[in-house]
Amino acid sequence: MGHVQDRWWTVRDGQREKTAQHGRGMRYKVRFTGPDGRERSKAFPDRQKKRADDFLHEMENDKNKGTYLDPDAGKITFCDYAERHWINARTFDESTREGVEFRLKLHVYPYFGDTELRLIQPSTIQAWDRKLQQKGLAETYRRGIFANVSAIFTAAIDDERLRRNPCNGKSVVKPRGEYPKIVPWPESRVHSVRTELGESYRIAVNLGAGCGLRQGEVFGFSADDVDESEGVIHVLRQVKIVRGKMVFAPPKHGRSRDVPLAPSVAQALEAHTKRFPPLPVTLPWQVPEGKPVTVPLMIYTREAKQLYRHSFNHHVWKPALRAAGVAEPGRAEGFHALRHFYASSLLDEGVSIRALAEYLGHGDPAFTLRVYTHLMPASHERTRAAIDKVFSQPGEAAA
Repeated sequence: MGHVQDRWWTVRDGQREKTAQHGRGMRYKVRFTGPDGRERSKAFPDRQKKRADDFLHEMENDKNKGTYLDPDAGKITFCDYAERHWINARTFDESTREGVEFRLKLHVYPYFGDTELRLIQPSTIQAWDRKLQQKGLAETYRRGIFANVSAIFTAAIDDERLRRNPCNGKSVVKPRGEYPKIVPWPESRVHSVRTELGESYRIAVNLGAGCGLRQGEVFGFSADDVDESEGVIHVLRQVKIVRGKMVFAPPKHGRSRDVPLAPSVAQALEAHTKRFPPLPVTLPWQVPEGKPVTVPLMIYTREAKQLYRHSFNHHVWKPALRAAGVAEPGRAEGFHALRHFYASSLLDEGVSIRALAEYLGHGDPAFTLRVYTHLMPASHERTRAAIDKVFSQPGEAAA
C-alpha cells in the first residue's frame, strides 16, 4: 500500500521534529508501487496535502480497476513520440510518409512539438487550429493535419501514455473541410481536350475519362494490363515520385483493381499500341533503392522516357486546355477532371455507388458517396415508374 511522506516533518519519540529538508523543495512525496512491482513517486508542494492524498487514492484505485497509467509515461514530448514511436510504427508508403512528416514539421511541431504529451489540453488544440486558420490554410488541408495529430494521441492512449485524446474534447471544433461540389466536364470538352493533345498522348483521355484511372495510373499503364477475354483492364501500378526519384508503385492505398473495358476504349487502346508500340521502362519498385522492375509502358515522352507529372501538366496538359478554350486552367481543370467525368457518366447510367467505388479504387464507398452524391440522378421519376409498375396491374386500382 502506498503512502504520503512529509519531507519537512518527522515524528520521533511521539514528537514532531523538523527534518534537514524543512522549508526546501517539495514538501509531500507520494510513494506507491506500480503493477509491475516498481516503486513510483510524485512530489507536491507545501499546502497541497489533499492533492497528494487524492493522487495516491487515484493510483491505488486505478491499479485495482486495471486502468493504471504510469504518471511518467506521458512526459515524452509530442515531437519525440511522433518521430520515434508513431511514424516508425506506421505502414505508410514512402510518399505518404514524406507528406505526413512534412506537415508535422511545418504545421504542428512549431506549436507544441516540445510540449509533453500529458500537458497538451483541448485548449492547446483549439489555439493551434486557430493559428492554422490565421495562416490561411484551407479547411480541407487542416482536416488532414488534424487527423494525423489525433491519430498520434490515439496511439499514445493505446501505448498507455495518456488517458484521453485532447482532440476529442467536447470544446474542440474539428475542421470539417466539406468537399467542393464537383462540376463534371461536358462531353464536348473531353473530346476537345483529347483532340488538342499530341497524338501520342490522346489515349490518356480514354484511360482517364473511359476507365477512371488516376494520372499516375495512366502513366504506369501497360498494354499487358488489358484483358480482352474478360473485358477488363487490370490497374496494377502507378508512376510516382518518392524522395525526388521516379518509381513504380502499387495504386493508391495499395489496392489493385479491375475496371470494365468498354469496346470503344478497347479499340482505341489497340489502335494506339499499333501506332505507338509499348516502351519497356525500368524503374525501382516503391522506393528509390527498390528492386528494378521493367514494364512496357503504353504512354511515354517523345524522348522515350516515363512521363513526369509536373512536366506533363505544364508542357502538355495545360496547353491542350488553353487550345480547347479553357482560358485560365485551374485546379478544377486538372487531369483528375477526367476521373470525375467517368464517375458522373456511370452515375447517370444508374451504376451503384458501391460499384463505382470499386472501379475508382476507393477504399470506402462512403467516401465516394460524399464526393459524388450531388451528381446522382434524381430518383423521383424512377420511383414513380417503379410504383406505377406495381399498382397499374389490372384490378389493382379498384382494390
